[in-house]
Order: sequence, then structure tokens, then C-alpha cells
Amino acid sequence: MRRPATTHKFSAWDGSQELGLDAEQILEALTEDLMEYGDMRWAMRNLLSRGMQMPKGGYMQGLRDMLKKLRDEKRQRLEQYNLSSIFDQFRERLDEIIAMERDRIDEWLNRSDEESNFSDDLLKNIAANNQQILDQLPEDVASQIRELEKYEFLNPDAQRKFLELLNELRKAMANTFFNNIEQMLKNLSEDDMDRMKDMLQALNEMLVKKIGGEDPNFEDFMDRFGDLFGDNPPKSLDELLEQMRQQMAASQALMNSLSPEQRAQLSSMLADRFSDPDLNSQLAQLAKELDFLNPGGNQYNFSGSENLDLDAAMQLMNEMQNLDTLIEQVQSAERGGDLDRIDKDLLQELMGDDAKENLEQLDKLLKALEDAGYVRPTDDGGHELTPRGSRMIGQKALGEIYQRLKRQSLGNHALPEEGRFGERLEQTKPYEYGDPFHLHLPRTIRNALSRNGPQTPVMLEPEDFEIYRSEQITSTATAMLVDLSWSMALRGSFQAAKKVAMALHNLITSQYPKDNFYIIGFAAYAKELKPHELPFLQWDEYVLGTNMQHALLLAEKLLSKHTGGTKQIIMISDGEPTAHLEHGEAQFAYPPTPETIRATFKAVKHCTTRGIAINTFMLDASYYLKAFMDEIARINGGRVFYTSPEKLGEYILVDYVQHKRKKLGRR
Repeated sequence: MRRPATTHKFSAWDGSQELGLDAEQILEALTEDLMEYGDMRWAMRNLLSRGMQMPKGGYMQGLRDMLKKLRDEKRQRLEQYNLSSIFDQFRERLDEIIAMERDRIDEWLNRSDEESNFSDDLLKNIAANNQQILDQLPEDVASQIRELEKYEFLNPDAQRKFLELLNELRKAMANTFFNNIEQMLKNLSEDDMDRMKDMLQALNEMLVKKIGGEDPNFEDFMDRFGDLFGDNPPKSLDELLEQMRQQMAASQALMNSLSPEQRAQLSSMLADRFSDPDLNSQLAQLAKELDFLNPGGNQYNFSGSENLDLDAAMQLMNEMQNLDTLIEQVQSAERGGDLDRIDKDLLQELMGDDAKENLEQLDKLLKALEDAGYVRPTDDGGHELTPRGSRMIGQKALGEIYQRLKRQSLGNHALPEEGRFGERLEQTKPYEYGDPFHLHLPRTIRNALSRNGPQTPVMLEPEDFEIYRSEQITSTATAMLVDLSWSMALRGSFQAAKKVAMALHNLITSQYPKDNFYIIGFAAYAKELKPHELPFLQWDEYVLGTNMQHALLLAEKLLSKHTGGTKQIIMISDGEPTAHLEHGEAQFAYPPTPETIRATFKAVKHCTTRGIAINTFMLDASYYLKAFMDEIARINGGRVFYTSPEKLGEYILVDYVQHKRKKLGRR
């Protein structure tokens, strides 16, 4: 059956296409922290915090970038707006209203006296009385509004503007509790006021039931008043209370951000704002019932010049509160590495679609590692590295060392090639059964031509085959001894030692599968370590001692299992031994005692008598240490290298590979 042709559609990159997440690159991005701290949760947390380069270009911003943008948004608003302008705008509007009213008063007072009659005199008296009231108005805005509420306006347009101002204050009062009040205060007609009063009474009764542990029957409440809460009404009483808490916090934040005098003025302007005493009473009771929400409210120091009215100021306070909420959520997520703590919808609302998409990309990092089999979840809710993940880190560490060797051409050492069990030489030899089939094609064809003469096609026989000579790779059992004492971390050597151990393990398992490799960590005591434990390995700052004796004895025990091939110990340390075993207990002393030195030399001799070479890589080079290490080399016949953490990997890998090779002597 013939398969249908496969078609592909290509389009120009417009930024909307999602870039695939490369699990290897993600693992590489968190490896340094994982090796440094030995904690998968910590390493992942740091990766989420700083972000990472994307496989196909670009940069995935981390929580740190997100936090900076949120703080910049907050600072921009603080430097943009002037809260005092709320009162300036009320002052300007009142001045306009009073000026309009005075103009009408002047018209009434200046009526012509030629045809004066009783009605005109009455109007003049009314105008004169109103003029006196306006002349006696207090200076502050709040008191003027209080007095004008009792005032009988002569100018209908001035009265209309004053009622609009009062309606805005009523809306602001209701806005203290509810964030979507357009339906509640649609026209502020008598019917609207009655419905709002009924809603507040039902809400207060529902809160009393909730506080008393009874069923508040929220569904019945929403059946009656759900239309007052806009297009997206709350789905539960808890959701409604949270919305109200946020509104109360925003209102309190506005009060906190004003001067004491301005705060007193605004409180007076909003108090008992509705003409219905019962409605004012229900609002006061609601405030009392909601005390348990404890909304708090932050304080903001605005320093800008852009003017605001009261409604815009409340919206601004909501934005500021939301920014603070997001900042707290991002900080919490950055500390714990849990992105679920961030409200993605709120982030999108304040920062746009790109911010939400970036957060979703960050959330996929851990999933990509899981899908690739590099990490797996643990019972406590965390994650751990899998053996496959450990191998990948070892492979990366090995690649880093090879790259440094390539750049530096250190010692001009040849490097092993992938998939080979021996290194190809330029010399050739006739093929024999069992040889690696590294065919030298020109000489093979020449052998066939010499045997049969020129003919077409060239007929090859087994005896025509000529192959490259190879270096034989011997079986080796190696124990790497890694100093876990605190001084290794103090001098910055610990991470380098872990990386080298992982790189060497990767080299041996991938290119020398017949070899055996053991890892031993030692401080006050020595213990065998498994390769997958290396990334999480940590020093113990509370345990004192560098017990080389115990490490050598454990290495000797592990290597004694192997009777063929060569056996060697690679020891990485930064100081002389300061502990040894007596009756199974570690004895610590600094400076080292003669007993510790003798016990260590005795362990060296045990290894020597069993044909185990000890090659030591020292990360310090003091006079006393050199003398001690020279004595170990004299007893054992091994070698001592003095190097730095940066060069440790190159030294160990080159030395391992070079001493694996021995030319074949045949032909």
C-alpha cells in the first residue's frame, strides 16, 4: 500500500510560535547550582529566578526579571500621580458651582426697581439670604459640601452639578465595599436606594449566620441580588468576601496615603453620604460585621504631578494593591520555587499577555525535565535527579573538560574517540581475526591489485585486508577518593572535585566499559558513594577531620575484588591527614599527630603490597604537604600532581587516558 504524500506548511516567524524547550539545555542551566548546593529544589528555584537562554535564540525571563518589572510599574505610578489633586478637583468644582449660584443671586438682586412689586421684593430677600449663607461657608471642602447639602439653590444648573458631585461621593462610599457597583447605583432613584438597602440588610444577615457557624444560604442571596454585582458575579460567599476585603484594603490604602488633614476631610465627605438613614445604618453595620476581614491597607508616597479624581484614585489604589500582591506572590514563588503561588490572570491583567506566557514557559521547565527522564518526583513533593540525569551531567562535565583541553592543547595529549576501544595509529598491519576492523582502504586495494593485477571490478579476498594498528586498552579498576572536608568547600575546590568524578565516571562507562570505577568520599570517616549521589553530595562543616587512612583501606577492600588488569587510586585532597581510626573510631587532631601520619603510611603500604598505584592530585602546595606527599610517592611508586581546581579535570582525565594505552607488539 502506497503512503499518501506528506505535506508541510511553512510560514514566516511572527513571534507567536512556541519555542520547544530543550531538556538537555534546561539540565545544563541548573547543573552549576545543583553541583554547588547539592539540592535539586534549590537549583530549580535559582533557575526559575534567573531565567535561561532559549534553544533557538532569545531569553526566557525569570522571576527576578518579573519582580523588577513589577517594581518598576509601581515606582512609575508613584512618580506619576498627585493624590492631593483629589481635593483640588473638588475645590474647583465647588468654586464653579458657587460662582454659578452667585451669578443667579446677583441677577435676582439687581432686578429693576422701577416696577418693583411684592414678588420681586420676596425674590430679592431670598437672594440676599442665600448670599449671606454663601458668604458664611467654611473654608474646607468637606464642610462646604455639608452646608450646601442643606442649601436651596436658585440656579438649577448649579444644583444639578452639585447633585452630580454628591452622587460621586455616594459611589465612592459604596466603592469602599464593592468593586462593581455600576448596577447598584445606576440612577440612584428611590427604587435603586431601596433595592440596595435590601441587599445590604440581606448581606448583613448572611454574615451574622456565617460568623455564628450557620448556613448563610449564599445561593438564595445571589438569586435575589446577583444582577447587582455586574457581569462576573462572585460564585461563593468566600469569593465575595475576598473581593470586599480587597476593596476595603484599597480604600484604607487611599486613606493611609493622605495627610492627616486630607484624611479627615475625605472621611467627613464620605460619612453618611446617603440621604436615607436606614441605608447609612446598613452600611455602618456592614463595616462592623466585616471587621474580621482585617483588610489593613498599605501606604503609598506619591510624588507626581498628574491630577486624579476620587474615582480614578480608588482605581489607582486597586492597581497598587494588586501590584503589591503580585510582588509578594513572585517573591514567595522565588523563595520556594512554586509558580502556582502566582495569580496568572492578575499578572496578565497588570503586565500583559507576554508576562503570562513567559510565566507559563517557566512552569514547563520542570515538566520538560520529567518528560526527558532527567528528574522524577519524590514522595515529599520535591524532585530528584534520575540516573539518566546524572549521566547527562557527567557527559556535560566531560565535554567541558575536553573543550578546555582543545583550547589549551594541554600537553598535546590525544583524546579518546567516541565508540572506540582503542586509539588508531598511522601504522598498518594485515588483518587478523579479532582485530578491530579499522580498514586502510588504499592499501587493501593495492594488495588486491598486486595479487590479481589490474581488473574491473577489483575482487577482494580476506588476505588483502590491511588495517590501522591500534593501541590496546587494558582493563583498569579505579577508586577515586574525594576529600569532603570543610576546607575543600572553603577554598572552592569541592565543586571541581565532584565535576571531575562525574566526568571520569562518564568517560569510563561510555568509552571503557570493561573498567571498574568506585567513588569514595572521606572526611572524619570514609564511605562509598554511588555516581548518582554525586550531584547532591555536600561537605559536613560540623565534622572535623581528613581521614586518608580510612579512605585508602576502603579503596583497597573494593579494588581487591579484581584480580586482572591494573588497579589504581586517584586521591583528590587539599591538605594532610588530620584523622585516623583507632578501634573503629575516628581520632582527630590538628596539626596531625605522629599516630595519624603513621596510620596513613601504613595504609599506603597495604595498597602498595597489593599492586595498587596511588596517584594524588593535591590542591595545595605547602612545604609540609609536599614532604608528606613525596613520602607517599616514595612508598607506593605513584605520582603526585599539584594543580588548581580549574585544572583538576584536565590533569586527571589526560592522565587516566594516557596510562590506558599500550601499543600492540604484533608485526
